[in-house]
Formats: sequence, structure tokens, C-alpha cells
Amino acid sequence: MFNLTGKTALITGGSKGIGLAMAEALGKQGANIVITGRGEDALSAAKEQLGFSGIRAEAVQSDVTDRISIESAVAHAVEQFGSLDILVNNAGMNIRKPLVEVEEEDWDRVVDTNLKGIFLAGQAAARQMIRQKRGKIINISSIYGLVGGPNQTSYAASKGGINQLTRVWAEELAPHGIHVNAIAPGYIQTPMTASFLEDKERTQKLIGHTMLGRLGELKDLAGPVVLLASDASNYITGQIISVDGGWSAR
Repeated sequence: MFNLTGKTALITGGSKGIGLAMAEALGKQGANIVITGRGEDALSAAKEQLGFSGIRAEAVQSDVTDRISIESAVAHAVEQFGSLDILVNNAGMNIRKPLVEVEEEDWDRVVDTNLKGIFLAGQAAARQMIRQKRGKIINISSIYGLVGGPNQTSYAASKGGINQLTRVWAEELAPHGIHVNAIAPGYIQTPMTASFLEDKERTQKLIGHTMLGRLGELKDLAGPVVLLASDASNYITGQIISVDGGWSAR
């Protein structure tokens, strides 16, 4: 049910953190992996890491905010492996500032990467999946697409937008045999959150928001992404699955 042998997965922002962890989880279930990112050195290191785990992987330098770039990454995946069965729409960033201090450039950088990038990658993948009459699109959202929080103006707006794209695409693409869902992680210990979590008092407050009394780890996302990528989720679409230790349920 969870076997992905013969499937091909494209993971945007797959060279580190959540993206790389998800690439590894899918690869360990047999999927061919294509990771994308902007940093050539990070991509090379990630590809090598996946290879050490026995995973067949390709790395493509790509910018999700550039339509031609992400379309080329999709084409590369199909050329190398014959199909594109899974998209993990993961590339993202955050600039934490109070509302009155957010610069227009801050807003544009976050929304372009987190929302426009999701749209462009999803559109490119959907065109291929429609031709195949099958596919799984997994958008990576956040608890801040579901709940409020300070200093998250552009980030929360972009993640809320991802949730709505997920619902719209799920209905639109269902007739083509394509499932669309989202994962909304809570605070996961990654390179992206490392400096933010150095504040021990702040970290304890974050832990206090969870029911399980801890922050998330990358391994906590392995099960959800494999579920949504596999035949085990063939009657699940249009859903936002929170992986947050109970944060958003309070």
C-alpha cells in the first residue's frame, strides 16, 4: 500500500531541511527522486546523501519563482524517469517582522517564493499529470495558514493561500485522477528554524502550545508525506493535514 517503486517524485526546495527529509522518506519507499533548489553546492551534497541511502536521485538547479526554470525541472524528471507521479511543493522562506516594519520587498520575497512558487510548480506538474491521468500533489503549508501569530504577516498570508490553492486544485484536478493535499507542519527543528529556536525561553513557550510537549522533528513528517504520495491515500483529497503536536487543535 505504501510502496512507491517505479514512481517518480519531484521535491522543490529538496536540498535541505524538510524537503530533503521528505525526499529521503519517499526514496526509501522506492520512488525515483528529483530534488530542486537554487544552491548548486547544497543540491550536490543532498544528492550524494540520498545516494548513500541507496536512493536513485537527480538534482536540478531551479528557482520556483521562474516559470521556465520550474517547467524545465518537471521536463527533466519526465525525461530521466518517464513520468512525474508525485510533486512535493515544498520550497519556502520566512521573514519575521512586526506588521509596521514589513517592507514591500519583504512581502514580495516571501509571497513570490511561498505562493507564486507553489502555483508555478503545481501548474507545471499538473499539466504533466493530466496527460498521465494520475498524480499526487502535496503542498507544504504551515500551522500559520490555520492560526494567527505575531510577526508572520507575509508568511501566514502565503500559507493561507496555499491551503486555498490545495482545495481549489483538488476539485479541479479530481476528474483527471490527481489528488491534491497539503501538510501543515508546526515548529520543526530544521536549519530554517535553528536561529529562531536558539532563544530558550521562546522555545519553551512554543513547546507549551503543543499537546505532546515537544517540537517536531524531521522524522515526524516522513509518515504523512509517504501516506499522501502512496495508494494508501487514494480516497483523500483537498485536505490540510496538520503535523503540529496538537498545536492547531487547541
